[in-house]
Amino acid sequence: MNKILEIKVVSDYCIWIKFNDGSVKVVDFKDIIGQGLSKELLNKDYFMKVAIESGGGLEWPNGFDVCPNFLKDYVSNAQSDKLKMA
Repeated sequence: MNKILEIKVVSDYCIWIKFNDGSVKVVDFKDIIGQGLSKELLNKDYFMKVAIESGGGLEWPNGFDVCPNFLKDYVSNAQSDKLKMA
């Protein structure tokens, strides 16, 4: 099972993520948030309140969470490398 060990918000709606296998991804959340419970995350200050939850995924205070397995597979390495350089 994938777990997130470390995170850093690197730009608007983008989070740098280090996983327990040592891999690193930069995930752009613009296409993931904005509907239902995640609508609150469009507020940039609120988006910054992201934390690692006990199961190794990401969570926000309103209860919106994202599975680490989804995040690991969501961004290909090529996309992640492109985002790192942006």
